[in-house]
Parts: sequence; C-alpha cells; structure tokens
Amino acid sequence: MSGVIVLSVSTLVVKVLGLAYKIPMMNILGAEGMGYFNSAYEIFALLCVIATAGLPVALSMMVSARYARRDLYSAKRVYNTALLLFLVFGALGTVLVELLGKSIAGYVENENAFASIVAIAPALLFVCASSAVRGYYQGLGRMMPTAISQLIEVLCKLALGIAFAYYALKRGLGVPTASAYAIAGLVAGTLLSAIYLFIYKAIDSKRIREKATQKTAERGIAKQLISIAFPITLGSAVLSVSKLVDMTLILKRLSDIGYSSAGANEIYGSYTTLAVPLFSLVPSLVTPIALSLVPELCRAVESRDKAAESNVVSVSMRLTSLFAIPSSIGIAVYSKQILGFLFPAQSVAVQIAAPLLRVLAISILFSCMITTTNAILQAYSQVHKPIISVSVGTLVKAVSAYILMGVPSVGVMGAPISTLLCDVTVTAVNLYYVSKYSRGLDGIKKLYVMPLLSASAMITVSFAVYLSVIYFGTSESIALMLAMIAAVVSYLFFAFVFGAVAKDDVMAMPFGKKLYAVVEKMGARRDK
Repeated sequence: MSGVIVLSVSTLVVKVLGLAYKIPMMNILGAEGMGYFNSAYEIFALLCVIATAGLPVALSMMVSARYARRDLYSAKRVYNTALLLFLVFGALGTVLVELLGKSIAGYVENENAFASIVAIAPALLFVCASSAVRGYYQGLGRMMPTAISQLIEVLCKLALGIAFAYYALKRGLGVPTASAYAIAGLVAGTLLSAIYLFIYKAIDSKRIREKATQKTAERGIAKQLISIAFPITLGSAVLSVSKLVDMTLILKRLSDIGYSSAGANEIYGSYTTLAVPLFSLVPSLVTPIALSLVPELCRAVESRDKAAESNVVSVSMRLTSLFAIPSSIGIAVYSKQILGFLFPAQSVAVQIAAPLLRVLAISILFSCMITTTNAILQAYSQVHKPIISVSVGTLVKAVSAYILMGVPSVGVMGAPISTLLCDVTVTAVNLYYVSKYSRGLDGIKKLYVMPLLSASAMITVSFAVYLSVIYFGTSESIALMLAMIAAVVSYLFFAFVFGAVAKDDVMAMPFGKKLYAVVEKMGARRDK
C-alpha cells in the first residue's frame, strides 16, 4: 500500500501537470499542431514500449527475487546487465528514428509531422537509461526515485515545451516547426530526469554494497532478462500498435468518407488531445498498483506462500475496481463539462471530443483491469499469456475500427467503440488465465458488485448536487467542482455502507489507524 500510494500521488500530479501542459499547448498550436505533436508522440511511445516495457518488469522481478534471499550483490549484477541492454536499445532506436523519420511520417499519412518525429528521437535513449534505475528500485520496493524522476520530467516538459513552442511561433517558423520545438522541451525533461536518477543511484550505491551479505557467481543474467522481457515487450508492443490503429485509421477512413486532410487532422487532434488523455488518466493511476504488485507477488511465489499470493492478487484487483468503476461512471456522465472546464477556449474541439470521451469512459474499468491482470500474469511467469489476449483484442479493434469508421453516420465514433470492444476482449481473456493460476480470490460480489453499487449511489448524489447548483444560477465550473467534491465524499461513505471497503483495507494504508478512527466517528464502519 505504501508503494501504491507513493506512485499514485506522483502519477496523479504528473497527469494533472500533463493536462495543464496540453491546455496552453492546445491554445498555442491549435488542433492542427497537436495532431503533428501527437503523431510523433504515439510513434515515440510505441518505440519506448518496444525498448523499455519488458526490461523494467524483468529487472524488477529478478531483483525482487534476489532481494528476498538477501543476495544484493547478485541484484546489482542484474542491474548492470540490464543497464547495458537498455543503453544499446535506446541508442539503436534513436538512430533508427533519426534516419527513418521522413518515411515514418509518410507511412502514418502525416508528412508535416516529420520535424516532430525527428526531434523526439533522443528522448528514447534518455527514457531507456531512466528505466534501468527505476526498475532496479521498484524491485527493491522503493518507489520514491521513480516518483521524483517523473515529476522532474513533466515539470520540464511543461515549462520548456510551452516556452519553446511560443518562441517558434513568435519567430514565424510555422505550426509544424513549432510542434517540433514543443517536443524539444519534452526531450529536455527526459534528459534531466535521467541525470537525477543516476546521481541518486551513485549516492545510494555505497550503502547498498555495505548491506550485501553474500556474493553469488551467477551466469546467464542477460539471457534471463531477455527471456522474461521479450514476451512482455511483445505483448506491450501489440497493445501500443492498437493505439497506432487509431492514428492511421482515423486519418485514412475519414478521408475515405469525404473529409479533407486538414479536417481529418483537426478531428484526430481534438480526439487525441482532449478525449484520449482524460481516458488514459485513470488507467495510468492504476499502474502503481501493478508496479507494486509484481515484486510483492514475486516474493510470495519465491517463498511458496500461497496465502500471500492470493492476498496480493485479491487486494490488487479490488483496489483496481474500487478506483476504476467510479472514475468510469463519473467521466461518462460529466465528459462535456470536464472538457469545457479544462479547455474553455476550444469550444469546437470540445464539441468533437465530448461524445467520444463518453464512450471511452466506459472502457476505463476494462483498461485498468488489463494493467493489473497483465502484471499478475507476469509475476506468475506467465509472460506469454498477455500476448495472446492483447493480440486477440488488437485484431478485434482493427477490424471493428476499419468497418465502423468507414460508415458516414458513425465516422470517428468508431475509434472509441473499437477501443471498448478491444479492452473488453483482452480483460475477459486475462481474467480466464488469472483464475487458472491464482486460487482463493475474492468473488464477483466483492470485486465488482459492491463498488458498482457504491458508484451508482455516488453519481446519483453528485448529479443531484450539480443540477441543484445550476438551478440557482451558479456557473457550470463551480457546479462541476461542487459535484466532484460530493462524488468523492459520497463514494467513500457508500463504499463503507455497501461493504466495498473493509477495516483491513483501511488499516493496510499509511496512517490507517487514524483514518479508520475518523471512519468510525462518521458511523460508516462495516467490518467483514
């Protein structure tokens, strides 16, 4: 719980700052410029997944297992081997993007994104370097270095990206070039984040050496890392390819049904800048559960503690549903109001994105469960299973997106619908596999029904508050904020009333005793 909370708070701040970054950037670059920016970023994200998705998890798993038997010397050797692999992958990826940037821009049918694609290439090397240090400390159960490095990265992106983009437009360099300047700020953030992590590791390395109690002559570390990392990377790459399906098909299929290139890019920019980040916010906040889950579950498996295994899996899945279900319902109900509040100067883009976000919101629960169940299967060394589920889901997405977006009456709405179909498919397959490898899990009632009842009661109270405030002539912004406060408070209350949260859940948290004392005073306790 401590690891989850540290990373959750950090991730929340990072995502809020990320949204804060997109609001002025949308005003500076417009929907067209953000289309170029997002095209480059999606390609960068795919390459980051290929280079870093599997190795940090493999590194975390191997370090965690050695930490469980107090072999920190061997854990350090695993880190050094992983760092070398990271740097090789990062350097190769950077060179390839620099050389093939123009071809990539042509392939995604967004040639004006060429400058942005080339500008983002060096970030791949810096992210790879950072991932080695993050994976090492996650294996040790220390999440603070990851949290601080994420904050450094997003703060630099926020400050420098906006400043560079504004400077480019002021010099009259054009929107495509301004987008590349904005990405230069992102690259600077990844560099400074990497510098911080290596300074932290250098200072910490002496203390780690002093605590090492044994030295194991272990061979084949690189082979072990790659054997674990490859299938994880492949599964994550397939999932990222499903995101590129949106980018490629939206532009192509909208052109097929009569949209101009600029018009299709404007819709794509509105969708990816307004709707997708809000949809992605909640699943990214569940990532800390997965990052904390893997080393804990690996230690339980290493110790052959079946009770601990079941407990870690059950708590992780329950935390995921407790967080994802109310978020999914809340964003679906308030999609237009939230986008209007965040992007008041982009009324046209809000009108485009709001109905798309409403459909995407339904996918939030399934997207969150994919993150957690993938981590569970990886910790059980069933790293090939997510490849199967994600491949099936991506096929469903590609086929449904192509068909739906080619129907004029559906158009771009086919993108979020296909995402929903994909996420439901992947979740169903993953849950089937999890049930095979982990026994004694909480039932459907505790995992899903109780949180759903709590969230339903929450949204009823929240929307009543919203309508009441609007009725008395208050602005929509104030009404939305009051409704959100009512949602949080009422959800916490109903979660205890319906038994979605029990005493043990609260006691497991930092300051749990004090928090539960407050709950008792509220009269909302329900022990199980």
